[in-house]
Amino acid sequence: MVRSSRDAVVEAALGRDWEVTVLNRGRHAPVPGARTLVGDRTAPGGLDALTDGEWDAVVDTWSAAPRAVHEAARLLRGRARRYVYVSSCSVYTWAPPAGYAEDAPLVEGAEPDAEQTDYPRDKRGGELAAVDAFGAADSVLVRAGLILGPYENIGRLPWWLTRTARGGPVLAPGPRELPLQYVDVRDLAEWICGAVEQGLSGPFNLISPQGHATMGELLEACVRVTGGPAELRWTAPEIVLDAGIEPWTQLPVWVPPGSDMHDALHSADVSRAVATGLVCRPVGETVADTWRWLREIGGEAPQRPDRPRKGLDPEVEAKVLAAGGE
Repeated sequence: MVRSSRDAVVEAALGRDWEVTVLNRGRHAPVPGARTLVGDRTAPGGLDALTDGEWDAVVDTWSAAPRAVHEAARLLRGRARRYVYVSSCSVYTWAPPAGYAEDAPLVEGAEPDAEQTDYPRDKRGGELAAVDAFGAADSVLVRAGLILGPYENIGRLPWWLTRTARGGPVLAPGPRELPLQYVDVRDLAEWICGAVEQGLSGPFNLISPQGHATMGELLEACVRVTGGPAELRWTAPEIVLDAGIEPWTQLPVWVPPGSDMHDALHSADVSRAVATGLVCRPVGETVADTWRWLREIGGEAPQRPDRPRKGLDPEVEAKVLAAGGE
């Protein structure tokens, strides 16, 4: 059974013995223990199932038109105590400097009632929608970075696991000690539930501390858990880039050191989240559990239709390896 990453929040809440209500389109089997309401927030009357009832908190992961967040938040205002909106570090003006905190400049042009535009403005518009309806004191803006772990439907860690399971020489983009920032979706979910319990408010960068893992530790864990005869060939960033390979997309997770992309994606200040309870499990646990989940669902990860597929063409990989890796 393929399930959404949003279920990690549901499971974390159920683990605290909370009563959980989920609104979705009913396309997947419900999480056991949660009450399910059927609705489509993109359709007229799609929120009718929420017209009655009261809740302690709402967790909204929407990433398209901000208008949908605004409609839901206004409908639930006065019947829910806190609105948690799962946003993104993409809301910061590109490119934020290494060590940027929650007070870094934000993208301009976002509106709470806007239709879908681009990802940064959509997420920022969702933040504005939540704050407009619930106020700054009763809204939490979870600015997530790279999210990995079971249920991933973007294709980053699943691609690396599938690639190492296939075996043979693997193009490993260097340097091996390149520091990474990401958050296991289950650690994200636990922090969200903790934020509700503590009555937190405001924006939080929600990723692991800088250097929680390295590129080497991530890929070596992939080789270890898949058990395939993969051989990591560490390749200098210059060789990767000169071959025309796109960081982040063709080689998921990786971006070259010293670049604007690395500063933005792997160098955020997360001291606020750590001070309020963020705990990040070891990279080996995230990789092993994701591989176990992949095998449980048949080996092929779900793919969000609104996101491009990740990964490197085998012919391109072979050509670059032939040109020289370690």
